Amino acid sequence: MSVLFDKVLIANRGEIARRVIRTCRRLGIRTVAVYSEADASAPHVHEADEAVLLGPPPPKDSYLNREALLEAIEKTGARAVHPGYGFLSENSIFARRVAERGVTFIGPSPDVLDAFGDKMKARHVALKAGTRPVPGTDEPIAIDTPEGVEAAKLVAAKVGYPVIVKAVGGGGGIGMQIVREEAGMERALKSCSDRGKASFADARVYLERYVSEPRHIEVQVFCDAHGNAYALGERECSMQRRHQKILEESPSPASFFQGEAGEKRRADLFEAALRVVKSVGYVGAGTCEFIADASGDLFFLEVNARLQVEHPVTEMVTGLDLVELQLRVAAGEALPDLSRIRPEGHAIEVRVYAEDPKKGFIPKPGAIDELVWAGGAGDAQTRTLRIESGVSAGSKVTPFYDPMVAKVVAWGKDRDASIAELGRALASTTIAPCVTNLGFLQSALESPEFRSGRYDTSFAEILAKRG
Repeated sequence: MSVLFDKVLIANRGEIARRVIRTCRRLGIRTVAVYSEADASAPHVHEADEAVLLGPPPPKDSYLNREALLEAIEKTGARAVHPGYGFLSENSIFARRVAERGVTFIGPSPDVLDAFGDKMKARHVALKAGTRPVPGTDEPIAIDTPEGVEAAKLVAAKVGYPVIVKAVGGGGGIGMQIVREEAGMERALKSCSDRGKASFADARVYLERYVSEPRHIEVQVFCDAHGNAYALGERECSMQRRHQKILEESPSPASFFQGEAGEKRRADLFEAALRVVKSVGYVGAGTCEFIADASGDLFFLEVNARLQVEHPVTEMVTGLDLVELQLRVAAGEALPDLSRIRPEGHAIEVRVYAEDPKKGFIPKPGAIDELVWAGGAGDAQTRTLRIESGVSAGSKVTPFYDPMVAKVVAWGKDRDASIAELGRALASTTIAPCVTNLGFLQSALESPEFRSGRYDTSFAEILAKRG
């Protein structure tokens, strides 16, 4: 067994920083927190062994400021960097500059990050690996030429309308537009290109078949530098608003995963995911995302080359600590034989946001004067309930960052037990006076669509309109 790092800098904030600190403390690893001026009193700053101020609140001046982060690494003598998720977690330039200093980036190599750097690159990797993406264009569309627009129309006619135009560098639903007939193609291409250029400095677009009644299914993968690669189960991530997840569960309750045929489909899905990551020499934690149509036909979307927000769902059903595995793999260790791991029970995670579901889920920054979790305790870590938050009483949700307040994760021996445990936890939670989606999450759990497992990515928006 290798010697783990003596000090890890966490290039992130909030609940994920606290999550990494917790595992590092258990393993005897010292931690360095970084923070912006807006986060000076945040819990993660006080829980780490050291803390370094990066700069003013805007992300570009703090958590996205590569130079400030590199200076913090140099100043503190950290031997490894855990990027969390978001911010610079999939930034190959940052990963490469960390490595150039002889410091370990706890994640895939810069070359692998480049390979999955945008949706078009990921599509090419999948095709080469023999994993099927959604039918569409395999190269960006040349929208500045009549020939390019006509070529897009030909592809759309071949795969069948409706289609969806996407910005190559897009994410979170930005730079996406559904086209239901040929007449709207040129306008959609131009609109998505403009949004992509403004939001991601990338004007390239492509198109795919629009999958009706889609379900978002992802596979947790883990690989080491010794040739071991494992799929650790799937997560259902179809409860979304504004193309962003608010509830995840494992295993998926979709009908197409039931019975003997369902188990075969699940095994095929895992193999498809592993083909993709093995083809690029992937090392570390990652997630292969797929979209399923109503019949259960699954298509590859992309790879998130990092730890996911919803990783506790997998941890709850497998008993693994994925952050510990990240640290050990980054230190050069081989993974244990994870093929023996069999997911047990059912886990559901909800994301508690400071937002107003009745007004289109718009963020609602504000003060948190009163904060009570299930049972009146702080962040819980039990077999059946986990509460992971980046705030405490007296905190403020600022307009500078994602307004997620916490993740509440429940485990039960089956799906009904998990829903019941999560419902009890949410009913016992108080967050005031900040506006949150707590009531909406409770309504979602109680809805017949969710209870039956028959829901897709449109359901959250439909539920919000019901009031």
